[in-house]
Amino acid sequence: MTWDTGTGVAGTTMSDREHDSAAIAGQLSLSSNAGAVLEKRYLRRDEHGDIAETPEEMFERVAYHISRAEGRYGGDCEYHRREFLGMMRRLEFLPNSPTLMNAGLPLGQLSACFVLPVDDSLPGIFDALKSMALIHQSGGGTGFSFSRLRPKNDVVSATGGVASGPVSFMRIFDVATDVIKQGGRRRGANMAVLRVDHPDIMQFIRAKEKPGFLENFNISVAATDEFMRVARTGGRIDLINPRNGLAGGHLDAGELMGRIAECAWAGGDPGMIFIDRINAAHPLPGIIESTNPCGEQPLLPFESCNLGSINLARLVENGTLNWVRLEELVRQGVRFLDDVIDVNRYPIKQIQETTLQSRKIGLGVMGFAEMLILMGVSYRSAEALRLAEDVMGFITRKARESSALLGEERGSFPLFEQSRLKSWPAMRNATVTTIAPTGTISILAGTSSGIEPLFALAFVRHVLDGSRLMDVSPLFEAAARSRGIWTSELQSELARRGTVAGMANVPQDLQELFATALDVSPEQHVAIQAAFQKHTDNAVSKTVNLRQSATVSDVLKVYRLAYDLGCKGVTVFRYGSRSQVLYLGNGETVPGCKYCG
Repeated sequence: MTWDTGTGVAGTTMSDREHDSAAIAGQLSLSSNAGAVLEKRYLRRDEHGDIAETPEEMFERVAYHISRAEGRYGGDCEYHRREFLGMMRRLEFLPNSPTLMNAGLPLGQLSACFVLPVDDSLPGIFDALKSMALIHQSGGGTGFSFSRLRPKNDVVSATGGVASGPVSFMRIFDVATDVIKQGGRRRGANMAVLRVDHPDIMQFIRAKEKPGFLENFNISVAATDEFMRVARTGGRIDLINPRNGLAGGHLDAGELMGRIAECAWAGGDPGMIFIDRINAAHPLPGIIESTNPCGEQPLLPFESCNLGSINLARLVENGTLNWVRLEELVRQGVRFLDDVIDVNRYPIKQIQETTLQSRKIGLGVMGFAEMLILMGVSYRSAEALRLAEDVMGFITRKARESSALLGEERGSFPLFEQSRLKSWPAMRNATVTTIAPTGTISILAGTSSGIEPLFALAFVRHVLDGSRLMDVSPLFEAAARSRGIWTSELQSELARRGTVAGMANVPQDLQELFATALDVSPEQHVAIQAAFQKHTDNAVSKTVNLRQSATVSDVLKVYRLAYDLGCKGVTVFRYGSRSQVLYLGNGETVPGCKYCG
């Protein structure tokens, strides 16, 4: 029997599938939450809207489609199809959501991250709006810098009127996103960035104070090195009109930093991106102005990037990380993501042309917190920091080696000779590693998100247009049962509190091992992010969780520490503030990224 060509796996026979099942160790094991997410967002549907594939068939569809790229270079498509299928079925590696949703289907758009320029003209603004609509329809997320737009009340010579400013135009993008809803499968996602020296910066940082305003946006301030220095030492910064490059006022840098911190304390926005640091580390010519919606992928205008994450929790054997298997997954993951670039169906011609010039990919990790637990290491410990550096250093080193080998086989990315990587003999991809939040693919993999600690040991996740998924840590339940302390009373208390910190009937070593997001100090959150950033080409998505009692001064300390430790950006979230998507068992809230993954 041959599969229906509508699945994208034409020519794959039933005997092939049976052989795969026998050859791949272990059976696909998905949680009920993973099944719910797959049904809502990922599995192929027929013309009547009915589900037309199983999870196994989804992975087969993706593996078949991506492996077709191997034929362009004389490679063994069937061999790599089996490799790709195996690592996905074992939940050791998963690509970003658009790849799982669209590979082998007519839409065919496989990338998660896009950045679009917004030029200071009405045609430029609405060209960006049209491009955003096409990207959202295909399942991607978009980042914008509105820093080129002239400030509110500035002159518009063509009409004799005055400009309405960046924030007013952001509203148009937000409403359009709300209307599109990405075909109902994936919520529209945007990042808005404004330079800290733009004259409308105060209006921008307060833009989300109004309930219901810009709900489809994360917003971030592009903080320069000069601003960070002056905010600490004292002094003013000039506000520069982008229309003419002239100073149009000034603000006290310390007061401005304080206002940013106040708004983030109140509602999680804005975040901070350290724009000069991002550009200093970027290997290509051109200026980066913005990132994708969750901040982990800085991109040039019209670039896109596809992401994939290795599930570290699946690689722990008897308390030890399997470095040999990790290296194999890095090699396969880099090849997979490079193949995605070739079989991708880009929503806009200019995006295709720009992406193919740099061939950026973003291989990252998920399940870091569960890896630590399985190794008996507390997220709060110095050993966790050492492992973060060791693991990510290893991944990036091996990813670059793999990209170099692909460069020798297939040719380097076209901008190679203009890049800072030209000292290598060859390099297929301008960047190779990114730490994404893995919001939904970590649910599919049944592990913790990205490099975050466990949000809580029991919580409710609000997803999929109002659906509620209850999560309880299976690792804690197993540990509690092995100690003989798992009782209905403990389960009820866990559902109420979400953490075992301070519970008299839970041994101290378990309390330490299962420290949750709010049990981890802000300093350790930042240190973990910095440890990963030290060995990551692009950037790191990470939330610094703060207790409800945290002050604005605590937020300011996080900003300074993140900058001092070399992070490319930082996001804080104070417990109990708005815009939350994870809820403790009793309905209290815990923060999480509502966009990426």
